[in-house]
Amino acid sequence: MRHISMTPFGRQPVTAGLLATHALAEVSAPQASVDKWALLRDLTTARTAFGVSDRDLVVLSALLSFHPAPQLVDGAMLVVFPSNASLAQRAHGMAESTLRRHLAALVRSGLILRRDSPNGKRYARRGPSGALTRAFGFDLRPLLVRTPQIAAEAATAREAQEALRSLRETVVLRLRDLTKLITWAMTDHPGDWDGVIEDCANLQRRLRRRLSGDELHDLDLRIGRMMALIMPVAPSMNDPKTAGMDGSDAQTERHYQSSKKDNLESDSCNERVHVTAPDLPLDIVLKATPEIVAFAVEPVRSWRDLTGLAGLIAPMMGIVPQLWRRACDRMGADTAAVALACILQRGSAIANPGAYLRRLTDQAEERGFSATPMVMALIRAENRHAV
Repeated sequence: MRHISMTPFGRQPVTAGLLATHALAEVSAPQASVDKWALLRDLTTARTAFGVSDRDLVVLSALLSFHPAPQLVDGAMLVVFPSNASLAQRAHGMAESTLRRHLAALVRSGLILRRDSPNGKRYARRGPSGALTRAFGFDLRPLLVRTPQIAAEAATAREAQEALRSLRETVVLRLRDLTKLITWAMTDHPGDWDGVIEDCANLQRRLRRRLSGDELHDLDLRIGRMMALIMPVAPSMNDPKTAGMDGSDAQTERHYQSSKKDNLESDSCNERVHVTAPDLPLDIVLKATPEIVAFAVEPVRSWRDLTGLAGLIAPMMGIVPQLWRRACDRMGADTAAVALACILQRGSAIANPGAYLRRLTDQAEERGFSATPMVMALIRAENRHAV
């Protein structure tokens, strides 16, 4: 007589959730088979809906690796029975106590099911032909049964992520408009702008953090109210006297680099000091400073993309245009962009980004400057955090 126990071994109690998972595992699967790794990717996207963490999914990935087939097939043997030592090895050396905690979390979430043997050990029995006839360990069938639910939650999570990304892009663009309009209004319409400048600086500091959808909506509303303060002076924007542009290098301050070597002996003291391009690959810089990449509408593929993105973010960090132009002039546009990305990455550790950048610019003017130590310090800090 073959019997599959519904109760756990030892002192572990029977719970309503455990019985519900057992009942779920016994119903017919909505589809005959599913790719186990595609299912894991969907579950990774929808992990919040199922109450599991990324570390829980590391353990689940290790469990799936013990299932020999690439697919979970209804009617096949879906119980895996690795030892804790083998499971910990495939979970990148996870401690056994930590492993047990994450296994318990997966069981509580109803994604896997314990099939405990009479003595609590994990093992399998084979018939005369060598095929498995009974196994005690972790049953993966709840994953197969819940495949449609996992796929639906993953689709919902992806839509929410895309909506959040789009909302953040909109807020970044509106805040850029607000910042530039305030700068323009201060120049063309003198007055008491201190309150508006302080509010704008507060919004810029908030946007440096990773905000939820509700927080971004609140930020967008505040930006809209501040834009309403700027609009009374908007009619003068159409004044031909203020709108004219001739596109000259002097007005737009385009970066110009001569192909001829500079004669430093003939340069006056007011000329740009000698600067060098960053001596690090762009991908290393982006790996060390992922915060600045979150502001990019398009992927950052070149130094020009990075310098353009840095010029967009600088006002949001409270860095006035004159200071940013001076930093680009003294350090070089690429090095200034790397320095700003490092300042942004350090976040709350730097209370005044503008003052910090001014100090670096003074250093570049006096004895030269390289952003490489800043980048390498961030990489070392990330490595220590990962360990």
